[in-house]
Parts: sequence; C-alpha cells; structure tokens
Amino acid sequence: SNRTLCVASFLLRRSLPPLSAESVGFGIKHWCVARPAVGPRSSNGQGAAGQKEGDESILLLGGVELHQRAVGREEAGSSSTRMAVETSRATRRIGTHNGTFHCDEALACFMLKQLDTYRDAEVIRTRDESVLKDLDVVIDVGSVYDPPSLRFDHHQRDFGETFGTDWKTKLSSAGLVYKHFGKDVIRAILEERPTAEELDMVYARVYKSFIEEVDGIDNGINQFESDGPPRYELNTSLSKRVSRLNPKWNDLERDEEGGFCRAMELTGNEFVDVVRDTYYSWLPGKQIVRDAFLSRNSVHPSGEVIVLPQYCPWQMHIYSIERELHTKVKYVVYEDTSGKWRVQCVNVSSASFELRKPLPAPWRGLRDEELSDVSGIPGCVFVHASGFIGGNRTKEGVLAMAKTALEFSETGQ
Repeated sequence: SNRTLCVASFLLRRSLPPLSAESVGFGIKHWCVARPAVGPRSSNGQGAAGQKEGDESILLLGGVELHQRAVGREEAGSSSTRMAVETSRATRRIGTHNGTFHCDEALACFMLKQLDTYRDAEVIRTRDESVLKDLDVVIDVGSVYDPPSLRFDHHQRDFGETFGTDWKTKLSSAGLVYKHFGKDVIRAILEERPTAEELDMVYARVYKSFIEEVDGIDNGINQFESDGPPRYELNTSLSKRVSRLNPKWNDLERDEEGGFCRAMELTGNEFVDVVRDTYYSWLPGKQIVRDAFLSRNSVHPSGEVIVLPQYCPWQMHIYSIERELHTKVKYVVYEDTSGKWRVQCVNVSSASFELRKPLPAPWRGLRDEELSDVSGIPGCVFVHASGFIGGNRTKEGVLAMAKTALEFSETGQ
C-alpha cells in the first residue's frame, strides 16, 4: 500500500499583544502525515468504522494556516521515508478515533500539544485496540477513563465525571483533558505567569465560558431544563462548525485527515482566544468590579449603589461577586467609553430581563431639560423607556439620579 505525506504549514498571525509561536505550542512547520494502518485488515479490506487502512493517519499539527500537498510515496515496510523533515521525529504519540471527528477530540489534541511533553507528538487516528494500547495518551476512544494511564474516554455506560462537585455537565474528551491538564495549558498560552489565585479563576472561567459548551453538546445534554423544543436552532456553535469540516456524504474525494487538521486549527485558535481574553480582559475587569463593591458603603449608606472607577463589562462579574460577599446591589454607576456618565439597573439574575429596581416611572422616556425638571436633578440626558438605564452630563448628577431612584417609591408617587 502507499503512504501519502502531506505538509501542514502554519503561520501564526494575530493582532493581539505579541505572542511567540513557542509559547502557544505552534511550530512554524509541523507535519500532517497520513500512513497505512498498523492493524490487520478485515476480510473485506476495510479498517474500523468502514475506513480503508490507507485512511488511517498520523498527524503532527499546530498553527494557524493549513496548506496541504502530497510530497512523496513509500512502500509498506520500507525503512526510509521520502520527506524533508524540518522538525525532529516525535517520540510521543496521542491516539484518538478515526472516522467522523468531533469538536471535543480535536480540541483535546490541540490542548495537549500546547505542552512541552506533547508539543511534537504524533496524533494517531484509529480504533484498532492493538495500536491504541501502545500509545502514550488515548483520547475519546477505548472505553477507558483512567488518568494515571492517560486514558481519557467518556463513552462508557457508567461514566459520569464532571468538572467538579459543583458542576452537573458530564465531561467529553475535551473536558477530561482540560480538567487534568488545563492549568498547564493556560500557563503555556499566556506570555505572563499568572499567580495561583489568577490561574484558578481563569481555569474555572474558561471551563464555564467555553469548554462546558463543548462537553454538553458532545454528550447530547439539553441546554434547557424543560423538555420542550428550543425556540430556535443553533447552527453556528464551535461543534457545528467542526462537524462541517468532515467529508460530505457525496464527496468523491474524502479528505478526512485534512479536515481533522483544520478542526484542530479551528478549535485551537478559539481556545487560545478565550484563554487570552479571560486573562487579559475578564480578570482585570473582575478586580475593578470587586473594588467597587468593597467601597460601596461610601457611595450610599444602603450599599446598594456601586461606582466603577473605570468602565469595564461589569455584568459578567456582578453576580459571582455578590455571592462571594453575600450582598446585592441595585445600581451601577460608570463613565462609558465615550465619556458620558450612566446609571444602570441590575437585573434580578444573569438569566432574567427583570430589573431589581427600575429607574422611576415618571422619568422613563424623558430627555434633557424635561427630564431635569421632572427629576429635579440638573444635567440629565435621558432615561430609557424601560427604566433600565439613564444618563447625566456629570458624575455628581448621575449619582444624584441613582440615590433619588433608590429612595423613590412607585406606590407613593
């Protein structure tokens, strides 16, 4: 049988702060190698899952842009390979299943390859147990979950592993790899070294905001508590986009291995973006909101108004900080990115549009002088018709709006 060698050349291009290829685990050139299956043929000449032996593959992956081309052929059993090796031969091997690939194992392979131990590892796609048993790590195949032996499958009937005692979503292979290697992967991606506390927060946030969705979709877990149908289809998730990289049922030429290369690239790039955004944007924002909470009693004796010292996306932090500090606030005051002062109402919960205390009904829908006359507060700019947000030209004016709204009684107007 013939061996097809295809080169995956990846160029790292990002507009974010400088990030070295080495720190993310990208080689400037790695190899995507397809070779005959090691295991025996079945009587019909097909491998597992209906794949021909020649469709089995070993993938050496990393990077951003995929370019694939055939560069040589080799007879089975030959001791030489016709390819120009630009990186050292990998000594470790990561196994996952062949056939239709999914988001979870593509992402799991990418995460492992960010670590020095597996940076140059081969990714071997097969269901042949005689091959899998000798590999260093096996992901999403083999029906074994055993971290000491580096076996990370989740398809067993009795499997119920979650991210922790407070989590309910069953893990996929991506969640398993992230649970056991995630902190090391995050360190490898970030060019700064986070503190232990920062790392714990980023680790939990990246799971909640990214990995858990992959776990839930792969395990077929309903996003909704009720059994009713969703109100709309979701066809743009990462898992959906990975599924579209598989060969189509009517493709004349089925490039499964090239598709898997692109799936690792796609999932990996999004994972890196989420880790970096969490550390460089989400984490500093949380500290700003937390500091505002700690000084809330100096704003109003009730402690129900906070003032952000600088603008950040506060909604994603407020509920977790409230749980941490065992308190609740009703209004957030801040200067927006255009320099205008705002007072915004806090929702009952992150999943609700209901407001804890809307701005007073007599103010809603009014603007400028009319609003200032009705409220008795100079410099008013607007109050939204729903009462969820209002503006003033000055910090003093917007604080007066918040304090007056806090003391306003709808029944006593």
